[in-house]
Amino acid sequence: QVQLVESGGGLVQAGGSLRLSCAASGSIFSINDISWYRQAPGKQRELVARISNAGSTNYIDSVKGRFTISRDNAKNTMYLQMNSLKPEDTAVYYCKIDLRRYDGATLRSNTYWGQGTQVTVSS
Repeated sequence: QVQLVESGGGLVQAGGSLRLSCAASGSIFSINDISWYRQAPGKQRELVARISNAGSTNYIDSVKGRFTISRDNAKNTMYLQMNSLKPEDTAVYYCKIDLRRYDGATLRSNTYWGQGTQVTVSS
């Protein structure tokens, strides 16, 4: 099986920075796309950033120039560096990983979600 553990959330003033981490462990063969989502109270979960296994990145317009997604393949860990935070960035942030894992002698493709970490930005 595979486990994801998120960390790095917290309370920060507007203009501050946080770095979220998402560490994957278990019977992992390879990690493909990695994404960060967020869900604010009363709103739908939205995709914030994505990075492919080739390193290409995509961001929603509202975080471009402020957030940076990255990955350390050797550590099976991914990050979301968030700078110049705004109150509207307040949400629970989730990592999502598309990977291939060992299941006995078989490789299976699965998607896993982190448990979520709260980010609160005060004005």
